[in-house]
Amino acid sequence: MNSRILVSGVSGPIGAALLPSLRTNGCSVVRLVRSAAAGAGEIAWDPGKPLAPQAVSGFDAVIHLAGESIFGRWTAAKKSRIRVSRVAGTLNLASALARAEEKPNIFVSGSAIGYYGNRGDELLTEESGPGTGFLAQVCQEWEEATMPAVQADIRTAHLRTGIVLSPRGGALKAMLMPFKLGLGGPTGGGGQWMSWIDVQDMVGAIHHILKNDLLQGPVNMVAPKPVTNAEFASTLASVLSRPAILPMPAFAVKAIFGEMGEELLLSSQKVEPGKLISSGYPFRHRGLRESLQHLLKG
Repeated sequence: MNSRILVSGVSGPIGAALLPSLRTNGCSVVRLVRSAAAGAGEIAWDPGKPLAPQAVSGFDAVIHLAGESIFGRWTAAKKSRIRVSRVAGTLNLASALARAEEKPNIFVSGSAIGYYGNRGDELLTEESGPGTGFLAQVCQEWEEATMPAVQADIRTAHLRTGIVLSPRGGALKAMLMPFKLGLGGPTGGGGQWMSWIDVQDMVGAIHHILKNDLLQGPVNMVAPKPVTNAEFASTLASVLSRPAILPMPAFAVKAIFGEMGEELLLSSQKVEPGKLISSGYPFRHRGLRESLQHLLKG
């Protein structure tokens, strides 16, 4: 490949898995970091402030994964950090890329299936409209913030990401301890849909987008087989050889987690990866059980 690639959000589970794979493919990787830059492999930035176009000039691709974690109680301050880190950061980066002397061929920017809101059993594709709620609004603004890059004719893809399964972070890591202790079970009624993707496929699909010139706009980053919350709980428990008999009722979710629990744990999104399938991405882990067995072996 031998490309120069700029990556933000490198400390999360996706970034941690993506960087080694880019280097294995012969890419020269520069990290966009919020701390002071340490050498030529890093560029320092403040997502809330404008970025100099010359700082981001000369890259073949830019992969923007940065954003405040959505986990934790959503106080007014937390919600502000979630929004600003995504919307202002993306707008400032996209604006700098649009004005750069040497623009990238592609700008891959984060988003989430939270865009669709709580949609019950409806099958959601990239053409489905936005939902309602805090996350749906943030995702709409997040995607709209890439417009300077789009208007500068930079191919732009929005990663509408589902639940990324990685033992190194995110939802799966949070679930492992209670499930290993036999304290796991479905959340709420258990009928809500969970659209997930193995971290290996998340990384593989990003590589696929970089190489496929026809992929742009929203791309649903989910496996082909979504499961209900109850099915997820029973499968995880089975892989861990534990019972899954302690459900967390909806009222407890709302009492403990507040608005975050309602939008993240109780909402239903049955999403299909239409663009990845139609463009020929070969999923490594299509089913939940094989993904969990692969991730949790040993």
